[in-house]
Amino acid sequence: MDLKSIIGLGVAGNFAHHLEQAGELEDFKNVVTAEPDAPKGIFPFYLPGSESFLGVYAIGTDRLELPEYEANAQVEPEIAVLFTIVYNEKHEVANLIAEKFTTFNDCTIRKEGAKKISEKKSWGPNSKGIGNKWIEIDRFEEGGVMDRYHLCSYVKREGVLHPYGVDAPLLGYSYFYGKLKNWLIDKMNTQKDFGPLEDIASHLQACGYPQQALISIGATAYAEFGEKNYLQSGDEVYVIAYDATEEEGDLTPSVSKVILHQKVQ
Repeated sequence: MDLKSIIGLGVAGNFAHHLEQAGELEDFKNVVTAEPDAPKGIFPFYLPGSESFLGVYAIGTDRLELPEYEANAQVEPEIAVLFTIVYNEKHEVANLIAEKFTTFNDCTIRKEGAKKISEKKSWGPNSKGIGNKWIEIDRFEEGGVMDRYHLCSYVKREGVLHPYGVDAPLLGYSYFYGKLKNWLIDKMNTQKDFGPLEDIASHLQACGYPQQALISIGATAYAEFGEKNYLQSGDEVYVIAYDATEEEGDLTPSVSKVILHQKVQ
């Protein structure tokens, strides 16, 4: 599937403890949320047609290229949902229709002094990763296919497979289904350029009001190895979504399992 004309957005702080473990809670100290467990905001990781660094298509499939400069990079294991965007006559986002989902590595560098989240998210081609297949979403609400899925991740280093993020049910997201959709619509229309956040409505306008958005909906908490180890050249990354009613969260391929496998360079 060609994603090069589709805006790429991410959700910050949609899984308990992730921001604390990533050392990024301080970045959001002045961001007020409606509820204590609400996500902190939306950030762009790909803006099609932009002349900024965010205009470089960053999503890879089988390899992850670390920055040329020394950087502390961590896997951010996520679910990415492809949404169709419905605009009203004022070019405001009126609705988001969830079409399908896959696994995603929103790989992030822990960059001191970054003013915006996006500055930590994209540094060139293959700085992100996407899974090997899509799962169609029958309904973006309880009772749908996503109820059954879990997300897990590993890093293989020197032949040893280490859990990187905790194994978590998708129902463990702080905001999910209708609550997440309504929150996304609101933030896409109203979020301002403030602190680490950016004006998403202006990005949508600058991108010519794209018809679809690829939205990574938040990273899981880290397992011990993931919290304490940055990526190194030679590592192998696995981000896996699996139907927990049928299978285990391992590297064994299956019809219903989605596996992202990247070799770090």
